[in-house]
Amino acid sequence: MSIGSVLDLLRPDFPDITISKIRFLESEGLIRPERTPSGYRRFSVADCERLRFVLTAQRDQYLPLKVIKEQLEAIDSGAATLGVREARARAAAPERPADRAPRGPASVPPPRRLGVVPGEISADELRVDHQIRVTRADLCAQAEITDAFLNDLIRAGLITPGAAGFFDGDAVTLARVARAMAEFGLEARHLRAFKLAADREAALVAQIVAPIAKNRDAGARARADETVRELAALSLTLHACLVKAGVRALGS
Repeated sequence: MSIGSVLDLLRPDFPDITISKIRFLESEGLIRPERTPSGYRRFSVADCERLRFVLTAQRDQYLPLKVIKEQLEAIDSGAATLGVREARARAAAPERPADRAPRGPASVPPPRRLGVVPGEISADELRVDHQIRVTRADLCAQAEITDAFLNDLIRAGLITPGAAGFFDGDAVTLARVARAMAEFGLEARHLRAFKLAADREAALVAQIVAPIAKNRDAGARARADETVRELAALSLTLHACLVKAGVRALGS
């Protein structure tokens, strides 16, 4: 198959897959398509299965590429554990219609528990879905909050509506989390400290990623996106560990 055919095959399950992403994964040694005498890539069924495994591990387990590469090397050498082989089979298996929740223009998946290690963090928890446009009323209904509580979140800078007044899926998730924290007595103004910390972390990540994104080679954008995802996962883990350590210190 040509690289265009591979894109058509994978896009139903991985809408954000691009030619640059495939080339980047090849440059990292995760896939090894053959080349024609004229230099064009030709992918076999096994290449597509391998690519699907990589993309699924990133999306569902949020594994760094280094870990995914180690798993693939274990499979290639025959030393893979049963768990890795089962994961490979799951990656190649098509999604059943019964497992797929309907998503309309204003439908947002329910919030998921954030993991404590990068392997437990899914892409859905770190990626803004720009295809979702949620009205103010829909956000309040889906997050089960009042309009006044949403105003508090907006004033605290925790949620920002788009230029047209719509919100995205992350805004709904954030509102749900804020509502859950309010049950412990934390008001929107108290959550401002989390926002400030997140802004500082985002600025630090941006400084690291900017030189990568400015490169003019074909895989620069894909490398930058991958770096952002891995740093985001690591920062969540670091934050969770620091909070737990701080709470233990206060209780000792």
